[in-house]
Amino acid sequence: MNNLEKKMLETLKDLKANHHVIGIKAEFEAEGTRLEEALRLKEVVTLAGLDLIIKVGGCEAIKDMFDARVIGVKGIVGPMIETPYAMTKYVKATHFVFPQEEREQMEFFINVETKTGADNLDEMMARPEFNELAGVVLGRVDMTGSMGLTREDINSDTIFQIADTISRKMQKAGKKMVIGGGVSAHSLPFFKNLPAGSLTKYETRKIIFDAQAALTDIPNAEKGILKAVGFELMWLKNKRDFYGMIFKEDEQRLIMLEARYKKLIEQAGGEL
Repeated sequence: MNNLEKKMLETLKDLKANHHVIGIKAEFEAEGTRLEEALRLKEVVTLAGLDLIIKVGGCEAIKDMFDARVIGVKGIVGPMIETPYAMTKYVKATHFVFPQEEREQMEFFINVETKTGADNLDEMMARPEFNELAGVVLGRVDMTGSMGLTREDINSDTIFQIADTISRKMQKAGKKMVIGGGVSAHSLPFFKNLPAGSLTKYETRKIIFDAQAALTDIPNAEKGILKAVGFELMWLKNKRDFYGMIFKEDEQRLIMLEARYKKLIEQAGGEL
């Protein structure tokens, strides 16, 4: 573990102890997390005593799920679930990858992040496969995009009504409700206005908060979100440094080979 990763670990310990953080999220989907990155992140997360959640690349992303199983994760999120069929395929894929004894220790969520997905949620909930899910993650940024709105509208009344409706449905069904997408201090009133006790978790790009605990102390929750951004910055710097070392190593070999063999390759009729 390098010095930056040690700082990341201390930040996570602080977030867990003082700001109701319960997990870390990585994405094989939009974030494009590589397996080696996820493994390094898992080491830090484990030492901090937190859970790792992976968002896979689609409803039937088998390779991503196998990678998540190798890493050892607490939960899986299936993105862009818009129809009952996609939801069914996602649940069946999790059955294919994870044995029952492992599934019993995990949580499986679907990401509802488009207007189509929200409109079809009742049909999804009517399917027997929905019973196997822990709940729903509402992705507010993609939701606004699917409705022709902008990222600036994530805290709007329009998006709140969708969140409120889904929260009530999840609460009635005994499922967990999670919200992500553009989470900042400005999101906290949005979260507090949802039906009492309905919001289970909210998440920044990488940090997952226990919503009910965090929302009891808004000033502390605001600090927690800022510290979460600080963690993400450290993560990005660590990622840059890791791949930067590989780039520099390859760059030196490129220079050496080109200097040594350029003329010989050209004389042989080859190209660089």
